[in-house]
Amino acid sequence: MIIAVASDHGGFALKDIVKKHLLERGFKVVDLGTDSEASVDYPVYGKACGEAVASGKADIGIVVCGTGIGISIAANKVKGIRCGLCTSVEMAKLTKQHNNANILALGGRTTAPELAVEIVDAWLDTEFEGGRHERRTAMLDEM
Repeated sequence: MIIAVASDHGGFALKDIVKKHLLERGFKVVDLGTDSEASVDYPVYGKACGEAVASGKADIGIVVCGTGIGISIAANKVKGIRCGLCTSVEMAKLTKQHNNANILALGGRTTAPELAVEIVDAWLDTEFEGGRHERRTAMLDEM
C-alpha cells in the first residue's frame, strides 16, 4: 500500500514522526512536503495529498497542519476525497468504519505524537463496514 503524507509548517514535526512509523510498519510513503518548519500555505499541501489519492498515485493519505482543520478542508475540496480529522482512536475507527475516509487529518500542535501514532494505527487497521454506509459514502462522492 502506498500512503501519501503532506503537511504545512505547523504539522511538519508530527508528519515526520508519522512517516517514520509508517515506514517501520512496511508501508511505501510518498512525502509531498513540506520539508521544514518555514511558513507555507496549508491549502497547497492538502490539495496535493487529495490529488495524489484521487488520481491513484497513492492508495490513501495522511495530512497534518497545526490543528488539522484547514488541511482537512483543503483535502476535501478534491473530488472523491473523504478526509476525516481525528483527535481520538475512537474517531479514527469510526471515520474508517462509517465514512471509509481515504485521508486522515491530524493536528500537529494539538495531538501528542504517541496519540497520533495510535490514531494512525487504528485508522489503518480498521475496515470499512459497508452496508448502509455505502449509500452515504456514494452520496459524498457525488458531491
